[in-house]
Amino acid sequence: MLASPFTRDHHWATTLSTSPIPITIATRESRLALWQAEHVKALLQARGHRVTLLGMTTLGDQILDRSLSKVGGKGLFVKELEVALEEGRADIAVHSLKDVPMELPDGFALGCVMQREDPRDAWVSPHHATLGELPPGAVVGTSSLRRTVLLRALRPDLRIEPLRGNLDTRLRKLDEGQYAGIVLAAAGLKRLGLEARIRHIFAPEEMFPAAGQGALGIEIRSDRADLAAALAPLAHFETWRAVAAERAVSRAMGGSCSMPLAAYAVLDEKGIHLKAAWGDPEGSTTLVTAEGSTPTLDLIGAAALGDQVAGRLRASGAR
Repeated sequence: MLASPFTRDHHWATTLSTSPIPITIATRESRLALWQAEHVKALLQARGHRVTLLGMTTLGDQILDRSLSKVGGKGLFVKELEVALEEGRADIAVHSLKDVPMELPDGFALGCVMQREDPRDAWVSPHHATLGELPPGAVVGTSSLRRTVLLRALRPDLRIEPLRGNLDTRLRKLDEGQYAGIVLAAAGLKRLGLEARIRHIFAPEEMFPAAGQGALGIEIRSDRADLAAALAPLAHFETWRAVAAERAVSRAMGGSCSMPLAAYAVLDEKGIHLKAAWGDPEGSTTLVTAEGSTPTLDLIGAAALGDQVAGRLRASGAR
């Protein structure tokens, strides 16, 4: 087992030296997932490792007619990849961290969290430069409960309709006129060279990001110390601390995509600062918000801060 004082979601990558090893990466086969896997492959190959990809289609990719919250949550995007790790067909799995369940199964760990891309949400629309320009009753697409409650808080007069599929599918549905605009993660658009599609990027204060949004997490079996050592040079510990705080909020609140919850942390010389928001998907358009700070800059302190902020959300009426 990896020696670590942290829970399996808070593994601190070991800094032990490692010899080049063969590594197979399990990845979804969407264009964005393959970009992410190829990015990790190139970084590992530059350090001498022999890397191949194992492309897979997950249940989350196959079920497109229902919202994730109704069919099992974002864990549907990672389960098949975890099976490949468990069976030894792959060594690591590269995930968008916001898609990774807050509790990993026994025997699995986050072996690395990489430097975050833009964590914010982006407004994409062919005719309207901002959300504020939309006429009343306009249709906006998203299947994220978090984005749904945040959009309703900003514009309760709009129609929020489901939008599933990979990034290219979502953009195609927009271009076909099914929506006046859609909200997507800025990170995915930027990684695929689609930044020109962005009309407006929401400030975190108006559209709180999802826990872990914009960060890549690399999952391993928890007994693979050799992989933890190989991944250590790819880790970005400022990002890891921030997402540890964010994910702790979500974990304490129930940790599923059926939870309309946002959490966003930043670090500076004074410590970690965390803000979170919860909204009622079927009731009031008023958000419940909470925040907190800690001077502690380790992962245990980050997780403790997340627990504190979750407690403040519940005390203010979040459930």
